[in-house]
Parts: sequence; C-alpha cells; structure tokens
Amino acid sequence: MPLVEVTMVEGRTPEQLRSLIHALHEAVVHAVAAPPENVRVVVREVPPTHWAAGDVTISERLADVETPTRVSVPDRTERRG
Repeated sequence: MPLVEVTMVEGRTPEQLRSLIHALHEAVVHAVAAPPENVRVVVREVPPTHWAAGDVTISERLADVETPTRVSVPDRTERRG
C-alpha cells in the first residue's frame, strides 16, 4: 500500500490541494502499478512561522522580501582639499 506524504507551507486553495492529491495519486498508480484504491496521499500544511531553513523562518523570509532594506549611500558632500 503506497503512502505519499507531502509537507509544505500552508496557503494553497482547496482546489490546488485537491489537484496535487490527484496528480500524486495518478503518478503512483502509473509508476508502480499500484491499485488505485491502495494509494494513500497525506498533505501536511505547516504555518510559515513553524518552518525554518538556516535559522530563518519562511515568515521572516517573506517579510524581508516585502520590506526591502535601505541601502546606505556614502555622503559625498564632504570635500577633501
């Protein structure tokens, strides 16, 4: 009895999740000749605050993308002479 487990950050629509489940189910049926009724698919959705890579959560990464940091420009009004 094949079991496919998918873990991803939450935020997909029910239609997207259903499409994913269907595609995975079909892929397993065709790839390993499993009887369709024996294929199990589990989708786990994780909040972006609960998933991190390199000690940075996905929430933090998204916040960094949405809020660009200011670039420091040196003051060139000071003249040397």
